[in-house]
Amino acid sequence: MKPGIHPDYHPVVFRDRTADFAILTRSTATSGKTIEWEDGNTYPLIDVEISSASHPFYTGRSHVVDTAGRVERFQRRYGTPPK
Repeated sequence: MKPGIHPDYHPVVFRDRTADFAILTRSTATSGKTIEWEDGNTYPLIDVEISSASHPFYTGRSHVVDTAGRVERFQRRYGTPPK
């Protein structure tokens, strides 16, 4: 690697507040907030809206979609399709 052209790569904590989940990893991202981690060191903290702990694909919890209501609304608007 050429010296002086790469961004600073350092430990950072990413926290998903909705799932009460945090992970310590390395990143070039920075933040003004810090958190004291389990090892006693202080790391930059980046809050994320969604992570593998709260994403429906990974958790298996899917959102219920009212497809019947959507179909009925379509049929009212455009009529019943020909058979």
